[in-house]
Amino acid sequence: MKEQYYLTAERLEELKKELTELKTVRRMEVADRLKRSKELGDLSENAEYAEAREEQATVESRIFEVEDMIKNAVIIKHNGDTKVVEIGSIVVVKRDGKESRYSIVGSNETKPAEGFISNESPLGKAFLGKKPNEAVTVITPRGEATYTIVRIE
Repeated sequence: MKEQYYLTAERLEELKKELTELKTVRRMEVADRLKRSKELGDLSENAEYAEAREEQATVESRIFEVEDMIKNAVIIKHNGDTKVVEIGSIVVVKRDGKESRYSIVGSNETKPAEGFISNESPLGKAFLGKKPNEAVTVITPRGEATYTIVRIE
């Protein structure tokens, strides 16, 4: 089964723009670099040529990766249900008297410092399917942590 990538519509657009940039601008830059380095002579001892080839492989690999993500994208559509946590939900939780707010997103959009956590992360997995006032215990590197779901937005 193909891997599915849970993305917001905004992230999908960002990936499409990145793909266009990679296929046009970046490919041309690498091709020019390869051409210039070939003109320097002996390719077996040409470090610039080797670096350009490595950069070409990196660009082509990223193109393949982005194309795969676009092709297998599942757009996150939060249906407004505030009864249960799902991908796309914003969940407000309380731990040790302190409230935190998390957006449950796909693994390609995580920004934990900004409150965007993956549906595949231990915390994200623990929240999925839970309802307000439910307690959730998660095993963290520092031990167990218990969160209470305050509300779902």
